[in-house]
Order: sequence, then C-alpha cells, then structure tokens
Amino acid sequence: MDRVTPLPEPVVALVAQRFRVLSEPARIRLLDALRTSGPASVGELAARLGMGQQNTSKHLGVLAGEGLVERTKAGNSALYAINDPTVFTLCEVVCDALRDRVATLQAALPPVRS
Repeated sequence: MDRVTPLPEPVVALVAQRFRVLSEPARIRLLDALRTSGPASVGELAARLGMGQQNTSKHLGVLAGEGLVERTKAGNSALYAINDPTVFTLCEVVCDALRDRVATLQAALPPVRS
C-alpha cells in the first residue's frame, strides 16, 4: 500500500491561493468563456458576460497572475487565452461531486404536491 505523506507547508499555501483565485464566480465565468469560445479581448469578454470592462480587466489580471490565463498582444489590444487547462479538471471534479450531492438530496426529499 502506498503511504500518503502530508503536503509541505509551501504547497499548502499555493493550493490555498489557487482556491482563493477560483472562489470568485466572475473568474470562473471568464475561464469558462475562454474555454468555450477561445481567445478574446477584455471588451469581447465583458460584452459576452455582461460585465464592466474595468471589472473584467481586473479579474483577468488576477487569473493571469496565477498563470491560469495568458495575455498576448494583438495590434492595439490584447487577447486572453487559457494557459493552464488543468483548472477544468478541478472544475469537473467539483461539478461531479455537486451532481452526486444534488441527486442524493433529491432522492431524500418527498415528492412535491400540486
């Protein structure tokens, strides 16, 4: 049997930082928009998600700082794209766990009467 070892404190801090970055719904929405539609500018993402341009730019800066997205110059503007697709593996694990939890809760609830 493989022995599980504790995470070193610096790794714990990095994991916690990643979760803090992903704890903001706007950032999840931005990542999903980039995943589904490909690289986009701040203006395109702001319009697509109904967010202000300044707010969109701020969240993209946080995601870029964490290495989750990359910024590439395109003429007078910049395009943002997914830089670390492993973040979606994490999202899939969380979504699967939530689906299981919802199914369990629904099974435990009595039927709704009209």
